[in-house]
Amino acid sequence: MASSHNNSVDQTQSRTAGEAGWHVSRYNLSAPIPNTNKTAIANLLKGNCAVYTPIELYLLSVLDELDEHHPIIERFAKRGIICRFDELAVLDSLGRAACTMERSIELTICPTMGCNFDCPYCFEDHGRGKMSTEVQDDVVALAQRMLDASDSNCIHVSWFGGEPLLAPDIIESLSKRLMALAEERDGSYSASIITNGYLLTQENVDMLASYNVTSAQVTIDGMGSTHDATRRLVGGGSTFERIVGNLRTCKIPFRVTVRHNVHEGNKHEIDKLETYIETLAEESGNNLEYYPAPVSGNPVAENRGEQVRLLCGTDTSDVGIRQEASRFHIGRGHYCGAHNLWCVGIDYCGNLQKCWEAVDKPWVSFGNAHDWDPAHPFETASDPDNLTMYLNTACPVPDEECRECVWLPMCVGGCPHKRLFESRQCVAFKNNPEDYVLALVDRIGKNKDKDEVADKC
Repeated sequence: MASSHNNSVDQTQSRTAGEAGWHVSRYNLSAPIPNTNKTAIANLLKGNCAVYTPIELYLLSVLDELDEHHPIIERFAKRGIICRFDELAVLDSLGRAACTMERSIELTICPTMGCNFDCPYCFEDHGRGKMSTEVQDDVVALAQRMLDASDSNCIHVSWFGGEPLLAPDIIESLSKRLMALAEERDGSYSASIITNGYLLTQENVDMLASYNVTSAQVTIDGMGSTHDATRRLVGGGSTFERIVGNLRTCKIPFRVTVRHNVHEGNKHEIDKLETYIETLAEESGNNLEYYPAPVSGNPVAENRGEQVRLLCGTDTSDVGIRQEASRFHIGRGHYCGAHNLWCVGIDYCGNLQKCWEAVDKPWVSFGNAHDWDPAHPFETASDPDNLTMYLNTACPVPDEECRECVWLPMCVGGCPHKRLFESRQCVAFKNNPEDYVLALVDRIGKNKDKDEVADKC
């Protein structure tokens, strides 16, 4: 009996990595490092990028034949480039869990859909109304129901529009009440704002800061006249100097992301604008961060004339690579808050939507702040299909081509709204993975030697 037991142990110890179930991840992207004999491998599920030597690459290529206790196994597994589980099943499970997973309730509130700008690529049809006191009451009551149903005590608000600073009184009123609601539960309240920056005066900055706004996004589309060509006032009029003046002279205690909507007419100014924002941050003492974002087409913009089609129809994959490399993260089964029951957009009439790009479209609403109860989300929805169609675009993604794609942990099938109402939007550089991996390596290299491992870079 003892001899039989020893033989069993010997067989277990002599298994190969392949026999033990180890295999190369399906979500690896690789690129040779120029002017070296090394290769970078990024794993999109683990959210890891590292540089490998020829010896390491050889060991990876003969993984099936290695002893399962070979020391390289642990190193490869930690970085995610090998595994012994079904990675697609993990993404599917993460997607299902995302539907009801909550750390806080997240409300995108539009105090008005009106705007003082007339940007040709904007996806919204702007209205003129502001949120009434009755709708504000409904918003607070909805927040309370959401806290009850989720058993959370944390609230995060994104102020959106239209231009939310056209209604600072509504921001102030609702902020007081929502902060009090969180405080009653010994919870927390935080907020952010998307604003064009034209009305970001010191008075408004101080008001926002007093109501726990911790970040803002302001768009600048280039230098001077380049910006003014697309970010103009209703009826015409420049806006660049006013926005820059606000960022320079106001003392802003929260982070400001300066978004650059990149299109054919301004992409040549990417480096110049980034340097300008860095200088502006140094001069003002404000925390300003540059963020390039490619302009994408949308039905509203396409109805506004040939100029917009030219702007929206260009290939900006180089910008997309830069953008995505800056926010490399662990893979997940959902794309955005549209896949989460506790993330809700509210327009000035109290209509509820699952996507920021739908807040001006009441026909996409799934309910109203007055009536919807997340404890019974489908029974109380006025149009449950408008709720379920967004939730059901999370993993498992209902698209076999997406399910077989190496980019799935990063794009998760793409923007739910565009998938539903326009077309599936793949990663712009889908067929150019090497440049993306090298962009990750470049990002790592700013802080680490390229030969070092950069876990969760």
